[in-house]
Amino acid sequence: MPDLFDKAFNYNEAKMARMMGYYPYYRALTGEVGPRTVMENKERIMLGSNNYMGLTGHPKVKKAAQEAVENYGTGCTGSRFLNGTLDMHLELEEKLANFLGKEGCITFTTGFQTNLGVISSITAKGDYIISDAYNHASIVDGCRLARSEVRAYAHNDMEDLERILKELPSDAGKLIVADGVFSMEGDLADIPVMTELAEKYNARIMIDDAHGVGYMGPQGQGVSHHFGLEDKVDLIVGTFSKSFASVGGFVVSNNDVIDYMQHHARTLIFSASLPPAQVASVIAALELIENGDDMRKQLMRNSRRLNEGLSSVGYNTGDSETPIIPVIIGDEMQTFMLWKELYEAGVYTNPVRAPAVPPGKELLRTSVMATHKDKDIDDAVAIFEEIGQKMDLI
Repeated sequence: MPDLFDKAFNYNEAKMARMMGYYPYYRALTGEVGPRTVMENKERIMLGSNNYMGLTGHPKVKKAAQEAVENYGTGCTGSRFLNGTLDMHLELEEKLANFLGKEGCITFTTGFQTNLGVISSITAKGDYIISDAYNHASIVDGCRLARSEVRAYAHNDMEDLERILKELPSDAGKLIVADGVFSMEGDLADIPVMTELAEKYNARIMIDDAHGVGYMGPQGQGVSHHFGLEDKVDLIVGTFSKSFASVGGFVVSNNDVIDYMQHHARTLIFSASLPPAQVASVIAALELIENGDDMRKQLMRNSRRLNEGLSSVGYNTGDSETPIIPVIIGDEMQTFMLWKELYEAGVYTNPVRAPAVPPGKELLRTSVMATHKDKDIDDAVAIFEEIGQKMDLI
C-alpha cells in the first residue's frame, strides 16, 4: 500500500549531489553579507547576493533596527488586521507611497506573500491574468491561488502578449503581470509597449519590481520610473529583502485598490505583521536610497565591469542591463561543476537549473553590490577565466 512519505523516501537527487561534492545549497555564512564574505570558514568573493545597494551592514540601518527593538520589543504578535499595526508600519507605508508616486501602500511580511496576496485578492472568477513566462515563482503561485484564468506569454514578447489580449473578451477584467527586472536573466520588462497594449485592450498592469527598486529610476524608484511610466502602471510590488536590506514586501496603488486589498488579501490578514526591527531598518534604508545617487552610480559601474569582464574572457552573459549578470552554460552538470570549482577557488555564485530557467538555459547567476571594489570584481573574473579554460567552457 502506498505511503504518503514514499516520495521523500525515494528522493535521492540531493543525496547524490552531496555525495559527489557538488551540492550548492544551504551553505552557511558567518558574518555580514559583504563583497567578501566568510562561508564555511573561508573568505569568498560574494557574487550571489541581492544586497544590491550594500546596505545590510550600513551603520544607520543597523542602529535603526537596534533602537526599534529597544522601543517596541522583538515582535508584534498579531496580524496587521488586528493588533499588529504599529505607528511605524503606517509611517513606512506613507513614505513608500510618496516615494513611488502612488496614493497608498500596504506592507506584507515577505515578498512572496505580497504576490500571493495581491494577485489572489484583486482578481476574481471571470477575470484573466496574463503572465510573463519567466515570472518569479511567487507570481506563478499567486496566479494558482487566484480563481481567474491564467495565460502565459513568451518572455518579454509583446507580440505574443497582444495575441493573447486579442483573444480575451473585451468586457472581462484583465491583469498583465511581469517582473520589472527578471531575477535570473537581469533584463527589463518592456513596459513602454506593455502600457500601450494595456490601454488598447482595457487591461491593468502589475509590475513586481523586487529586483529594480533601489537602483533603477531617478531616485531608485524602479523600472516603471526608469521608463517614466509609473502613472500607467497600476500596481507596483516590491520586496525589502534586496536593496532595502531587510525582509518583507509591499504594494502601492490608488487608495481604493489598497483599501480593498487590506480587507481581502489573506496573506496580510492571516499573517503576523513585520517585526519592529525590520520596519525601522527599511525606513532607514529608504532614506539612504532616496539620497543614494553615488551608490547607484557605483553599482552600475560595478555591473558593467563584471559584465564586460566575463564577456571579454568568453562567457555568454545574455541581455542583462542590471547588476544581475547570468553566466549561461546550457548544461546542468557543467553548471554545477563550474559552481563547485568557483566555490573552492573562493567565488560564490548561484547555480540555476530548471524550472527556474528553461531546460538548456542552465546558468550561474552572478550579481554585484555598490560596495564591491574593482579588485573584488577583477579577482573574480580572473578566477572565472582560469576555471573556464580548465573546463573547456571558454
